[in-house]
Amino acid sequence: MTAVSDVLPFLAKRYEADLIIANGENASQGFGLTHRDCLALKDMGVDVITLGNHWRTRKSIDDDLEAIDTLVRPHNVRDYDLGQGYVSLDVNGVPVTVSNLLGTAFMKEEVNSPSASMHEILDEAPEGVHIVDYHAESTSEKSLFAHYFDGMVSAVLGTHTHVQTADARILPQGTGFISDVGMCGAYESVIGFEPQSVIDRIYFNGPNPMRVDDEAEAMVNAVLLDIDEQTYLCKAITPLVYVNGKERIHG
Repeated sequence: MTAVSDVLPFLAKRYEADLIIANGENASQGFGLTHRDCLALKDMGVDVITLGNHWRTRKSIDDDLEAIDTLVRPHNVRDYDLGQGYVSLDVNGVPVTVSNLLGTAFMKEEVNSPSASMHEILDEAPEGVHIVDYHAESTSEKSLFAHYFDGMVSAVLGTHTHVQTADARILPQGTGFISDVGMCGAYESVIGFEPQSVIDRIYFNGPNPMRVDDEAEAMVNAVLLDIDEQTYLCKAITPLVYVNGKERIHG
C-alpha cells in the first residue's frame, strides 16, 4: 500500500491518466483485501479495483462487493453471486468497461469457462473501451485468451504471478496485451514477501507465516494504455517500473 500511495499521484499527473485500475486481491499484507485498504486505494485515486483467486480471503469483502460498485470480483467464480464481475462507467464521455476473470490452469478455484464467461460479458456490456483483468497462473493461457478475443476488447492485462513479463504488445486486431502486469510491493522479495521468511516456511517447514517487509525498497509495476476513442482499440501499451519512486529499466 505504501508503494502505491507514494507513486500513484505522480504517475497519474505525469501521464494524465483518465482511468486508474488496480488489482487489489493481495493489497492487505499479501492476502485478500480489507475494507480499510479498499477505501485507502480509492482515496489514493484508484477508480476501479479488481480481484482474483484470493477475492474472498477476507470475509468483509462480501459487504464491500455489494456496497462499492467499482469493486469487481472474478465474473466466472461458481456458487457466489454477490457483487459483479464487470463494471461499466463513463470516462470523460467515453463508455469504459472493466471486467475480471479467473483462469483455469494450475488454479484451485472452481470456475466457469473463461471464454464463455467473456462472451456473456460482451453480450451484456455496452459498446466501448473494454479492459480485461485476466487473473491466471499460465502465461500461455493468458496469451490464448488474448488472441481469441483480439479485436473484441481493448486490452487483456494478465495478473497473478507478481512478476512483470516482457511481452507487452498490440495484437494483430488491435488488442493490447501483457501476460502479467507485475506487482506493487517490496522490490527485494519473493512475490512480495521477505525472502528469509519464505525460505524458512517453504524449505524448513517453519511455523511462522511469510511476512511483508514494510522497510524494503518499494516497487510499483504498471502498464500505461493509450486507447483510440473511436475504434476502442489499443494504440500503445507501455510497461512501467518504479522503485522507491524512481523509474527503473530492467536489463
